[in-house]
Amino acid sequence: MGPVPLLLLTTLTLKEDPVMTRVAAFDCGTNTIRLLVADLEPGDGGAAGLRPLLRLNEIVRLGQGVDRTGRLDPQALDRTLAVVADYADRCEELGAQRLRFVATSATRDAENRQVFVDGVRELLGIEPQVVTGQEEAHLSFRGALLSAGDQGAKRLVVDLGGGSTELVLGVKTPESIYSMDTGSVRITERYLADGVTPQAEAAARGEVRYLLDQAGVQVDLGSATELVGLAGTITTITAHALGLDDFDPAALSGARVSTEQALISCDAIVHSTAAERESWAYLRPGRRDVIAAGALVWSEVIGRVVTETRTAGHPLGSTITSLHDILDGIALSLA
Repeated sequence: MGPVPLLLLTTLTLKEDPVMTRVAAFDCGTNTIRLLVADLEPGDGGAAGLRPLLRLNEIVRLGQGVDRTGRLDPQALDRTLAVVADYADRCEELGAQRLRFVATSATRDAENRQVFVDGVRELLGIEPQVVTGQEEAHLSFRGALLSAGDQGAKRLVVDLGGGSTELVLGVKTPESIYSMDTGSVRITERYLADGVTPQAEAAARGEVRYLLDQAGVQVDLGSATELVGLAGTITTITAHALGLDDFDPAALSGARVSTEQALISCDAIVHSTAAERESWAYLRPGRRDVIAAGALVWSEVIGRVVTETRTAGHPLGSTITSLHDILDGIALSLA
């Protein structure tokens, strides 16, 4: 699919059904690029809902080496743009009327990001957005509101990615936000590339704890009454905690896991062998080398939130896993 011969905009609008609008949302992170094609539907109170038609997920590791070099690797660019080209064809086949492409941590950290932006524009005919951590957090929170749970609860939504981890606290809208420059790929490349040794693990945990100290200044972690986790690392840990044989969306969506069991699974994953990781069908090959780092980050977040809420007099006893995340937030933003 070549460039669409229309005026370049951040989002692209084609001929729309007066009742239904078909949208395509792209989320390009440090490790994964994803696509959601969905129909926007009127919801209660005029709010839009989503009827998903297609969800795709490819691990491309766009952020390979960015933490060290500050640049997007040419091979990583080629891998990612090849998937964008495939996604563009899918959008055309399904007749998507509005498109929005959001790039997050790896792209915003790379000094040669314009090469990627230009490549996406050529393939999709729209201007991709390299969003800030704050905007990323807003979109993640909006998507997470579609998940199960107490809709009146004060939720701490945690979007744990490859290069950054967003913490968003609020009920219906974000009240406070902090974006931590840490994630499964970044921690792996900085500390765990040669395996999880006691020294490397201690150093990695020290960095995450320091960042959580900074986050706690902006976000009152102790006031949360629900802890909601998003993205591939957390769904993998939840699948492990539930003892699933494979990735099962029905079992994972809205799954509630005790904080004790979540921490047990995190520890097991951090210290797992290569053979164990290969045996877990819910763990995709492209995530095997970074899942230990992701589990380490999630365990530190859970531990800190449990401590802070205990001090506040209402210790959290469980986590909730949401399969609705930034991708859904991007789609809803097209309403």
